[in-house]
Amino acid sequence: MNATEIPPGIEIEKVWLVEGHYTPEAAERRPAVRAAHIIRAAELKQAGVIVEVGAYSDALTSSILIVRADSESEALAVAQSDVYVSAGVWGKITARPFGRIDTDQAARSSEGETRG
Repeated sequence: MNATEIPPGIEIEKVWLVEGHYTPEAAERRPAVRAAHIIRAAELKQAGVIVEVGAYSDALTSSILIVRADSESEALAVAQSDVYVSAGVWGKITARPFGRIDTDQAARSSEGETRG
């Protein structure tokens, strides 16, 4: 194996790093819709659409979602359909491609080969 190869048992999963930036009114608007936002995020995480989700804990600046999607527009749509957008908690939403190191996917693939 040379220095540029990915070691066996490790894969790079292409996902999207989505950032929802809080509006100036977020502190007032967020409490009324936070439970609905958290429930939806948990459901999407359980469904495998969201890999990870959370907010910076130092201030109301932005939330981060790591999203499995085929395109930037699909990744943005996950955030844009959130109650935080319709309630005016998030304003600007951005998405960037992100290479996630995944050891679980390689293990799931080999388990499938063993069972199948």
